[in-house]
Amino acid sequence: MADTEFVIEPGRQDILMIREFDAPPDVVFRVITDPELIPRWWGPSFLTTRVDRMEVAVGGRWRFVNVDRRGREFFFSGVYHAVVPPERYVRTWEFEGAPEDVALETVTLTAQGGGTRYTAQSVHPSVESRDAIIRADGPRGGRESMDRLAALVADL
Repeated sequence: MADTEFVIEPGRQDILMIREFDAPPDVVFRVITDPELIPRWWGPSFLTTRVDRMEVAVGGRWRFVNVDRRGREFFFSGVYHAVVPPERYVRTWEFEGAPEDVALETVTLTAQGGGTRYTAQSVHPSVESRDAIIRADGPRGGRESMDRLAALVADL
């Protein structure tokens, strides 16, 4: 299984997450935009995920809930600004516990040798808000999500 690469440069407001998948872009796009499949891969493995809303269309809203073992809920939400199947989507991304730190996320899927290169760029409102994601161990959760996504894509 390929590793997930992160590009986190000092002084910048963005995070790049890159992963290769052994499936064509249409399969990967379907998995990352299917509300029935999101709970099987989104978030770190120690949390469960519930999809409250997922309207994958321009202007559509999404809201996912991560639940820990003690039943505490963590809400994430946003709005889709562009959807171009199976190439990319652009959406806002907000942890509802910090609503002032809305990021703009662009996920791009590029065909590559029978597989797909997944690139997610999240641009945060400031370097400080980007760094808060790093301190909260966001890359660990992203890496676990990508590992789970790779396993799911391989099963389909």
